[in-house]
Parts: sequence; structure tokens; C-alpha cells
Amino acid sequence: MTGSGQTVGAEIAAALREGDAYAKVRAARKVARDWRFGRLSFAFPDAMPERPGRPARPELKAPRHMPRRGRGQSLKGRIALFHALAHIEFVAIDLALDMAGRFGGEMGEHFLDDFLAVAADEAMHFVLLDRHLRTMDSHYGALPAHDGLWSAARETRHDVAARLAVVPMLLEARGLDVTPPTLERVRKAGDLRGASILERILDDEIRHVALGAKHFFDLCERREEDPPHLWKRLRIAHFTGSVHPPFNDSARRSAGLSREFYAEVE
Repeated sequence: MTGSGQTVGAEIAAALREGDAYAKVRAARKVARDWRFGRLSFAFPDAMPERPGRPARPELKAPRHMPRRGRGQSLKGRIALFHALAHIEFVAIDLALDMAGRFGGEMGEHFLDDFLAVAADEAMHFVLLDRHLRTMDSHYGALPAHDGLWSAARETRHDVAARLAVVPMLLEARGLDVTPPTLERVRKAGDLRGASILERILDDEIRHVALGAKHFFDLCERREEDPPHLWKRLRIAHFTGSVHPPFNDSARRSAGLSREFYAEVE
């Protein structure tokens, strides 16, 4: 794909550095749109920032200092739940942008297509969640948030296979497991709009995990590696958290993850 003098790498890096939440949303959508319409050249002159820009709020805390997330029953619990989800989606914008900008030159234009589209999806998810918070007289930044989510990017910044294994195929795949019961609790609380948002996010995240798995399988073929075995090695090497059931087997299968990937932690 050819474009103007502007490069896709420079635009991705600028979007990552943006600190204002809605400015980052607009920047992520713009770089995805401009790349799709051929307005940017396939070049990566700028190094990706080691840490992306963040708004002044929410206050970021270590995971061990975070209060327990709400279960979505009371209004207070639903605000805490949707705030936590909004933060996850906000950080996911940067994870997708960094995937595209850090590894796009190595992996090629189809890889870049996929992860810029993921970044635009995550931006849309964030906006939906923040708007829903506002219907409950809250907003993104009103509560503290988890500061451990970016650690997956730092830990895997030197290896695209490790990044694919840990971010889409582990962290996002875990979202496939926990979203359906969360959605049911929200629905039972009478929050049908919130449940509809979670359904939309779940459908999109299945596709995101599938994209990550597709590129991981392609890498394994080039490296002559067995995908489940390589995934397990990379998970052990680069992820210190736990992986435990229950698993959403049907959603994982739809995303290309067979039980062979996680059977040993059953």
C-alpha cells in the first residue's frame, strides 16, 4: 500500500503518545482509517514509546492495591464493573497500536491491517463503556484503575510471537471466559443496555483472538514450531499470572484455540 509523505509508523507512535482519552480514541480511529484508504506510506521511522500517554485520571494503582471489582448487581457495583472494563478497553487501544507499530514492519501489511482494525474496535468499545458510565452519573477516571495491564507489552516488546501468545491468545482469550457470566449478572440486574454492550464486545473479541491466533500459526509455520507447544513455552516465559478454568470452550474454538492449548491447566 502506498500513501503520501506521512508514514503509518509515525502516526501510530503519535497516537500512542496521546494522553487525553478521547484524543487517543480519535487518533486510533484516524490512523486506521487513513491506512485503510491508502493515505499513509508503509514505513516506521519512529520508535514506539516504552509507555503510552495516559490521562491524569484515573489514578493508577498496583494490582494488589485495587479494590475488588463490582459484580454488576447494585448501581455502585455496576459503576465499578463498567469502569474497570472501560480501563481494560482503553489500555487495549494502546496494546493494539503498539502491536501494529512495533511489529508491522516485520510482519507485513496484512498484519498491520488487522491490528489497526483491532485498535479502532477497542476505541469504539471504550466509548460505548464510558457513555454507559455517564448514564449512571459516572465517567472514566472517576475511580482508580489497574496499572498492571501494560506489563504484558513491556515483557514481550522484543518478540512478536511472545506478544501474540500473551496478549490476544491469553489476556484477550480470558475475556472470552469471563464476559458471558458477567453479561448474565448485568442482564439480571436489569441493565439491558450494559448487557448489549458486553455482547458486542464479546463478539468482537472472538474475532480479535482469532486474528492473533492466525498470525501466531503463520509464524509457527515459518519457524517450524508446533503452535500449542510454542504457546505454552512463551506463556511460561513471559506471563507470571495464573491461567485457570472455567474456559469458554465454544468461543475459544471459534477463535481457533483448541483445548490442546490449555488442557494442562484444567
